[in-house]
Amino acid sequence: MSKKTQWAAGHHAVTELLRQQPDSIQEVLLQSDRKDRRMKELRDLLRKTNIETREVDKAELDKLGVSGHQGVLASTASAKSTLSEQQLQELLAKADKPPLLLVLDGVTDPHNLGACLRSADAAGVTAVIIPKDKAVGLTPVVRKVASGAAETVHLVVVTNLARCLQSLQEQGIWIAGTDDQATVSVYEQDLTGPLAIVMGSEGAGLRRLTRECCDYLISIPMAGELSSLNVSVATGVTLFEAVRQRQSKS
Repeated sequence: MSKKTQWAAGHHAVTELLRQQPDSIQEVLLQSDRKDRRMKELRDLLRKTNIETREVDKAELDKLGVSGHQGVLASTASAKSTLSEQQLQELLAKADKPPLLLVLDGVTDPHNLGACLRSADAAGVTAVIIPKDKAVGLTPVVRKVASGAAETVHLVVVTNLARCLQSLQEQGIWIAGTDDQATVSVYEQDLTGPLAIVMGSEGAGLRRLTRECCDYLISIPMAGELSSLNVSVATGVTLFEAVRQRQSKS
């Protein structure tokens, strides 16, 4: 495999990749002694394609070092997995409704990024934006946790997040940053219209430059003893409040 090749692991991720981006798949490896229903359905799906498929034993799959493969691995060119900032602009230009963007300011845990992508898919976001540096990218673990959302959600990688946010503002998109100390709750703030919701990193929250780019800050009310939620849970809460408001307005 070339250095740009990555593995999509697990039934959900590989099946969705087959349905959404079959041209990006170079090869599929299947655990030869797995004969369960899900594996049968996957083999049936693969027979309808021209994708090279190999039956191997579990030990060979394990040697590749991809955890949680569930007996299924697909090699894919990572260069086709993310969008550039220029492609984001093209995506926004084609949007037929006010965009809803999710911005992740330095999320480093692949499980969190995968869960955020899954919530973004369910909420129908226009795109998810992440920085190139000091943040996790689209790894096999991310793909697996996303359960297919890595293949359906537009993931944009930018070199300068603050500059990207400023560019979005110039296009009339409001920037809403989430902060535990914000005095306005997510339920009080108007989240309709062109909007980018910015979530901070695990532990540190929003970086200073990112915070300064926000038009306003919002928080999720907490009734228990803990002061904050996991970033992926907070993302789901915030996105679906925005969805609720937008559906009510329409």
